[in-house]
Amino acid sequence: MLQSAYYESDLAAFCQASENEVLGELTAQHHFALENQQRHAWQQQISILKASLIGVAAGRIYFEFAIPRMGKRADVVVLIAGVVFIIEFKVGSATFDQAALEQVHDYALDLKNFHKGSHNATILPILVATNAAHQTPPGYCWAADRVAKPVCATPSNLFDVITAALAQTSTFPLDHSQWSHSGYQPTPTIVEAAQALYRNHDVSEIARSGADAENLGRTTDRINELIENAKESDRKVICFVTGVPGAGKTLAGLNIATTRVLGHADEHAVFLSGNGPLVDVLREALARDQAARDKVPKKDAARKVSGFVQNIHHFRDEALRDPKAPVERVVVFDEAQRAWNRDQATKFMQQKRGHADFDMSEPAFLVGVMDRHESWCVIVCLIGGGQEINTGEGGLAEWIDVMGQQFKHWDVHVSSRLDDPDYIWDTETSAALKKVFAFKDEALHLGVSMRSFRAESLSEFVGHVIENRPCDARIAYEKIANRYPIQLTRDLNTARQWLRGKARGSERYGLVASSGAYRLRPEGIFMKSQIDAPVWFLNDRADVRSSYYLEEVASEFDVQGLELDWTGVCWDADYRFEGGGWKHYSFRGTKWQRSNAPEKQLFLKNAYRVILTRARQGMVIFVPRGSNADPTRPCAYYDSTFDYLLSCGIPELAAHSPL
Repeated sequence: MLQSAYYESDLAAFCQASENEVLGELTAQHHFALENQQRHAWQQQISILKASLIGVAAGRIYFEFAIPRMGKRADVVVLIAGVVFIIEFKVGSATFDQAALEQVHDYALDLKNFHKGSHNATILPILVATNAAHQTPPGYCWAADRVAKPVCATPSNLFDVITAALAQTSTFPLDHSQWSHSGYQPTPTIVEAAQALYRNHDVSEIARSGADAENLGRTTDRINELIENAKESDRKVICFVTGVPGAGKTLAGLNIATTRVLGHADEHAVFLSGNGPLVDVLREALARDQAARDKVPKKDAARKVSGFVQNIHHFRDEALRDPKAPVERVVVFDEAQRAWNRDQATKFMQQKRGHADFDMSEPAFLVGVMDRHESWCVIVCLIGGGQEINTGEGGLAEWIDVMGQQFKHWDVHVSSRLDDPDYIWDTETSAALKKVFAFKDEALHLGVSMRSFRAESLSEFVGHVIENRPCDARIAYEKIANRYPIQLTRDLNTARQWLRGKARGSERYGLVASSGAYRLRPEGIFMKSQIDAPVWFLNDRADVRSSYYLEEVASEFDVQGLELDWTGVCWDADYRFEGGGWKHYSFRGTKWQRSNAPEKQLFLKNAYRVILTRARQGMVIFVPRGSNADPTRPCAYYDSTFDYLLSCGIPELAAHSPL
């Protein structure tokens, strides 16, 4: 576990201690080569704080306080009465840049949301620019959760900033010991989690709760056990891991892969996904993070990362080029249910890759590639339910068939929940599973949802909405409304303003829509235009291509497996409520056409399921008004959907003035 702080002390003792005493303890806890720049920064901070905190009420001070979810440390945290002051220093700076203000705001929000001792505390983030000109103490803007907007301070007015804040607040004093030893229960995004695991953090450091950590740890431990058994007995093993929506299947896969990479380099463990945007975003995020931490060129970091996280199709193409056994002994397939069936894989390989004799499903080929090993190997398949969004995605059936027919010499270990309707929805696959000799294991099921720290019932609510159960949806929404706001609007600018107003610090927001939402074009939404996923998800608000700009709109293919803090869901007439139920349409040429094929209906329903579950903290749903002057989008196509969503308990957002 991360040490919570490098130095902590009562304020009175800190003010009486010599600068060298404090600096010595900080240096002793800093386990890396100490640069002169860092030593100088600490000296400045100690000097400023000793001068600013003399005469302040009793409290406690922490230097280099760990913010595990973000993989960073706040410069200083000070507890006085019932207020938590988070103080970030920019030594030598004469200005207060936006990135630094967002950073200290992020620290405050992180403590409020994930640090148990801070849930009911008043939190004031402060940015100190040591060379800035003296300023009058600012006004304070407190949000409903009692986290203030960041305040700018200088060495000369820091005392005034702190005392003025204390005069404005009337909260119960915090128990310093209880606060510092209270649990930290983060819910990281998949990007943050991947970065933490790649830095060799334990999964317990990024789990929201003990239950999450236990659930993920149990699954990881069991798979590590299966890998070690396979090595000892020289067997080939495949295991299928299931999980409830938001349970962290991808996180579990990354945890397994990083565990093996860091502890068993000779296995060349790899995390594979057919989700191209997810792979691209993870690779870019890990490369940026490692380049910044290790001070190496990003291209060097990217080269190392590329061997750990790969696109499954690139793995496939390399195996086609080279008939030898791959170097990888342990392979984790994320979203294995999305692997192509025989028809889709054959069509693609013959038409796009020029392999005229290719005639097998993607699971058959991938297992066959690993079967080239003369000795042991392990495949881990992560299986999600209700997520198939592409034509030709075979679901679980293809994997079951290939293990039962072609690879009977493999040991098959399956989640005890694999035969649930969430994963198997047809009798043929269920019957095929019964014919495969498989070891059932409860430890291969992730039963605890981690997705939204504000709304564990979000997936339940969304399920009711898209399955036409408005009464159940209203009940489900009542459970989450106070923690997870959802709003409806007929105006896109109103949706944009709501998103900008809700987000604090660097919280990310963006617009999403189904890939078939072609008649949102009159609203300025062009779904045929492809986003650059790493740029959209990772770049800051100054980049017009980022999600923050609310111009480029991501589809279900772009966002599946990834998350934002706040989303604007743009609803078109492809998934339309009419005649008392949902109807499925696709836009062809100049008009909408009914989609009657069960497979296409399932993909469209799942597309809306995906875009409705991407927000961690809340969302606004935009349903256009349409136009009776346009036969492709008459008002009736949209009014009935809007009215239905209202009937599900979602309140309408008051209109804002135009931007």
